[in-house]
Amino acid sequence: MRRGGGSLAGAAALVALAACAPVAEVEGAGAAAMPPTLFVAAKRGNTLSKVDLATGEEVLRLPSCTNPHELATSPDGQHVALACYGGTSVDVFRTDTLERVMSINLGDNARPHGIVWHENGNIYATAEGRRSIFQIVGPLTGATVTFEFATGQQGSHMLAVSPDERTAWTTDLGSRTVTRIDLRTRRAPLSVTVGEEPEGIALSPDGKTLWVSARGSNQAFALDPQTMEVRETVATGRFPLRIAVRPQGDVAVTSDLQDGSLSVIDTATAKVIRTIPVSSPAEAQQRFQVTILWSDDGSKVYVAETASDTVAEVDYASGKVLRRLKVGEGGDGMAILP
Repeated sequence: MRRGGGSLAGAAALVALAACAPVAEVEGAGAAAMPPTLFVAAKRGNTLSKVDLATGEEVLRLPSCTNPHELATSPDGQHVALACYGGTSVDVFRTDTLERVMSINLGDNARPHGIVWHENGNIYATAEGRRSIFQIVGPLTGATVTFEFATGQQGSHMLAVSPDERTAWTTDLGSRTVTRIDLRTRRAPLSVTVGEEPEGIALSPDGKTLWVSARGSNQAFALDPQTMEVRETVATGRFPLRIAVRPQGDVAVTSDLQDGSLSVIDTATAKVIRTIPVSSPAEAQQRFQVTILWSDDGSKVYVAETASDTVAEVDYASGKVLRRLKVGEGGDGMAILP
């Protein structure tokens, strides 16, 4: 069986339900009753944490899976999905208790990394070891089906998905490419070379620009999402591991690991307009900042500092680090509710 150029992943696509409560039992118990909360995957500690952003306290930390990386929350805020990079599965947890309710096996050597929980309820994840992405249709319904789409590129690491769910894009570290995947047809994927070691990726809120950061060449790129033409090239700080577009769409920010800073790019002019120091260059290797995440209102940037087991909360307007939140060992992937 085929759909959208991807194959139904046979036995590996079957969902292992890990003693989960029926979905109906947890309806209404999600984000509405939860204070602003940050979820963090700790890749060295193999744990999942939740932090109460009102107090700054880590209120719960539980074992998750081997070497977890990126994570994403469900549209209703009741669940969080975690890419188990050291294994083969996407695991789903309740946001209130961090109880694991589902493990979705993506097959041998999957090494899931990037993950998106789409607004329509489907989950997308890269499978770096299989040079592919997976579309997980209907998680939590009891009738989950997965479809695999080959990128054909080495190290397909991070991804973005269009609001209309017609297109996905990956950054392919090993191949130095960015790949566009048509999720509705069998058209072959389109890959273009973008800088050295492209890793960060973000789609603008209006869907008209695909932003990519290339850590090996200290650059960010603005691409046409459909033609994959590079429109603009921007020099950033050193080793821009991630890029994230502010919800308002006015700026994109790169996480410059070797500088311990954030480069702020005006999306209209494609120029760096300011640099926000999160730590000094001398401290950068002691903190090792990786994933970045905007608050929903665009007032704060959260920066995972994986070597110091902290997340820096940065005020965007002033550029000041407001506090450092203690999390599990090797905190990396982050998601925020509501």
